[in-house]
Amino acid sequence: MSETPTPKQALVLWCLLGRQGTALQSEILPRVEKADREALVAGRFLTVERAGRSFRLTVADKGWRWAGEHADAPLPPNYRVLQDWLARVRRHLDAAGVTLAEFVGSPPEPEAPPPSRPRRRASGGSRKAKAAPPDGARAPAKIRARIEAAYLALTGGETARAIRLSALREKLADLDRAAVDAGLAAILRGDPTARLSQLTDPKALTAAERAAAYDPAGEPFHLIWIQR
Repeated sequence: MSETPTPKQALVLWCLLGRQGTALQSEILPRVEKADREALVAGRFLTVERAGRSFRLTVADKGWRWAGEHADAPLPPNYRVLQDWLARVRRHLDAAGVTLAEFVGSPPEPEAPPPSRPRRRASGGSRKAKAAPPDGARAPAKIRARIEAAYLALTGGETARAIRLSALREKLADLDRAAVDAGLAAILRGDPTARLSQLTDPKALTAAERAAAYDPAGEPFHLIWIQR
């Protein structure tokens, strides 16, 4: 697809951002057409995964970045009121020095699906032992624990203090960058005990801080806070 979403595709992105970046396709109005969904995925503005009988649509990094830079992009004519409001929101964010990601916030953690009812087994059948979950299933929790342990080591056990990601990455040097970024992404999506923020002092933005920044949508974060 083109590097610029069509007005209908831009509307899909803004509908999702209104739901903090992710929603089931069945929850989005107006209806998302298959062609628009596939074009946004092909352009890397969206990611899609199957969720029961629907699809879960999630704004990708490129979609966040595009939205942060194109609040004035054309929308379908019937949505002129939304276009006017987006222009006002963009002016306010620029004046307040707030990023789109900070304004939108992180989506809540999805609710766990209800437990499935066990199937009846024929009498006399042997019961198989349940296999332990693979290491990959526990990886997010492990990474989150490592991040908090490194944070506490850097603060001397204190919480609610800003720690630079450059120091955190150095403390977690045995993990690759993608693993640490996955942990930071989970925090950004909705961790009630942690948050990421930015260095607003240009003098503090050294080359090391820029290199260590977590930049999910063209709006880099440089600091982490953990509050128990």
